[in-house]
Amino acid sequence: MSFIQTLISGEQKLFKSDSLTQMQKITLRFVVMGLVYYGFVVIEGMIMRIYQVQVIAAIGADQYFAILTAHPLVGIFGSTYLIVFGAFLFLVPFLMKKPIWSIKLANWTFLLIAIGTFTFWAAGFISHYAPLYTLYWPLPADFTQFSAIGGAVFITGIALVMVGAVFFVINIFKTIMYTPEGWDKQPAGKLLKSALGIDGFTNMFAKKEKKHLVSLPVAAIARGTVDVALNAAIILFTGVLILVYMVAEIFGHSLEKTAVDALLYKNWFWWGLDLIADGLVLVFVAGTWYLLATLITGKKLFMQNIARAALLVELIVSWTVWSHHLLADQSQPVFLKIVSGELVTAFELITQGLAFFIVLVTLWSARPLKMTPPLKFLLGGLLGFALAVPAGIMQADMGLNRVLHNTQWIIGPHVHVAILIGLTMTLYSAIYFLFPILTNGAKLYSNKLTNFHFWTHLIGGIGMGAFMGMAGLKGMLRRTIYFDGEYSLYMILAAICGALLLIAFLAFFYNIVMSVGLKGVLGIFTGAKVKNKDLVPAAVTE
Repeated sequence: MSFIQTLISGEQKLFKSDSLTQMQKITLRFVVMGLVYYGFVVIEGMIMRIYQVQVIAAIGADQYFAILTAHPLVGIFGSTYLIVFGAFLFLVPFLMKKPIWSIKLANWTFLLIAIGTFTFWAAGFISHYAPLYTLYWPLPADFTQFSAIGGAVFITGIALVMVGAVFFVINIFKTIMYTPEGWDKQPAGKLLKSALGIDGFTNMFAKKEKKHLVSLPVAAIARGTVDVALNAAIILFTGVLILVYMVAEIFGHSLEKTAVDALLYKNWFWWGLDLIADGLVLVFVAGTWYLLATLITGKKLFMQNIARAALLVELIVSWTVWSHHLLADQSQPVFLKIVSGELVTAFELITQGLAFFIVLVTLWSARPLKMTPPLKFLLGGLLGFALAVPAGIMQADMGLNRVLHNTQWIIGPHVHVAILIGLTMTLYSAIYFLFPILTNGAKLYSNKLTNFHFWTHLIGGIGMGAFMGMAGLKGMLRRTIYFDGEYSLYMILAAICGALLLIAFLAFFYNIVMSVGLKGVLGIFTGAKVKNKDLVPAAVTE
């Protein structure tokens, strides 16, 4: 069979999209679209890396900053949300051996996030809407620099994503608590209690351990989903507030002078945003580590009750650390800087370190282990957070923050290493593990490409973060264009590493497409409607 025939049909690996359940198809839609948006992010990232080395004549400064504004939001909402939500909408019913509560709501989640992401990306691309810091503090909004119409469309896109997130939250908790038609009545209250991890604490001190009604990975998903709900509410409220300003400006009514307190707004916004950065990511990631460790080893998780309790502590900690984003704000109360910004933030070393330790001991207890792609990428994800979390804790020091704040150090060793190595490699591990489950046993086209993907992504991500951090320590600011070549050496090295990330993604995407064929990929987005009772994943019903 020729290369073209294999690419179109995918018959070499015997993948047929017609054989998939509707739930498998929906999950694959989430993942495929999430990977497409990740491709957007990587390409835009390379444009910005090149721009820091040599200004691109075809791209004006306004376009550059528009890319810079949309870049992280596409990465968080368009890529990560789609991949994570799709995986969890599959895993919760899969692990609980029951149908998902609503297939329609899952479809709406997919459509709203996919369309919403494209909406705010296109608004920035066309109108060059690039508020940067004023995205966080848009009152008063600077309408002399940015288009109010562009801003209104941009915020509308964000709002669509948040509505999709709300639908995800409803579907997850309903799936955990509801009783499918024809089943014996399930204890909704006890299931919710187990999902929130309260029984993890009680079992630590009980003479006789009670059986957990909800598995640890499902509990982790439930607790992370609490942060998703809070974040969606806050960002939706914020979006409506900004939209009021935009619409008023469009109709000729300026609201630049208002009674909204700037400091109160910034605390509100950063509290909401940190529910993603320090809550959702760490809770979801820890839960995914636990799931992958047990699936890879076939063993029970080490210190399972401690892990359950730690996840609940991490959830609560995620509600109290936002002030580390405001350490450089002179009007922020010192009490909040010290307690929330420094002390509670440092506690994340304990909660995340505990998750790190539990996973490694679980893996160690099952040796010898075959170094499969899921295991490799799981270890890569662990390494990413082992590097990025301490880098973040360093920033959460009032003294060091004066040096590191608003520099490339923030976005390099902390943010990009955490996301590209810690989070993304964990997601890749889950994708590699779920791939045969979601495709009814389809095999990867090339193991060599998988190895190439691993090493190229690992070296590229760590290298880019390191060189950006070096530039930051020398004083290079983030969100700033340098025309004098002062930091060119660091930016050239960072761009080379960024190119490795792009190559790694292309190798991965090529490997996946060749494994199922273009026909198979297109088949994921088609299919007849089926009843909810038929939506239990095939692997569960066997």
